[in-house]
Amino acid sequence: MSLGFGHLARIGHLYPSGGLCDYEIQLMAPQGVQFVTTRLPFRNTGTADDLRLVENVEEHARLLVDADVDIIAVNCTAATLLAGPERLRNRIGEATGIGSVTTIEAVLAALSATGIRRPALLTPYPDEVVRAETEFLRERGIEVVTHLGLPRATPVEQAMIEPAGWLALADTLDPSLIDGVLLSCAGIRIADELQRIEDRLGLPVVASNQALLWHLLRTLDIPARPDRYGALLAGRFDTAAPSPDGAH
Repeated sequence: MSLGFGHLARIGHLYPSGGLCDYEIQLMAPQGVQFVTTRLPFRNTGTADDLRLVENVEEHARLLVDADVDIIAVNCTAATLLAGPERLRNRIGEATGIGSVTTIEAVLAALSATGIRRPALLTPYPDEVVRAETEFLRERGIEVVTHLGLPRATPVEQAMIEPAGWLALADTLDPSLIDGVLLSCAGIRIADELQRIEDRLGLPVVASNQALLWHLLRTLDIPARPDRYGALLAGRFDTAAPSPDGAH
């Protein structure tokens, strides 16, 4: 008798409405882990739009309660760092009684686990979002050595960037100057290029959807680890993976 879809975990997934890459986190997930997605309003990629995305997060999170989810993931890197991850988790907890995690907390935990302190940052963000993320990371002891971007004005345009474009961008990096790569954005197609980038640079790579899935598997004590999407998700850094301050 086969086990039901989601028998290991059913994860509520709050994701930008204009984003097209919510399938990537399900693609990378081990069998038995199911993502149930509810959309948050998001049409453009600036900081004001990022903050508006979570204005009514309680209302959207309550919809996920109907699906009997085990945990709720707020999946937008820029919005969760701008709005404050701890504040978002408190709001969702008060509204639903369910625990939650955010993408930026997962990214911080992944950077800590991999030992990345001087990353190259690759994004599809406009300059104002890049500045906000760079400062956020600097305040937590992570110094962005270089930023390479393919900036796009909307989440749909972000998703239209060919995955090979990120590989080509990473190929221009000098691995002697950095200790890893952070591909920041839950709305880009990158899963199938993660291992290739690691192999070419010889450095660990952290990406938003990959880090969030990894963080969720640890939070839920699920031992299964996919082996096609980089060393982080394969579990090779799990023993050195303390949670960032305030993360659940």
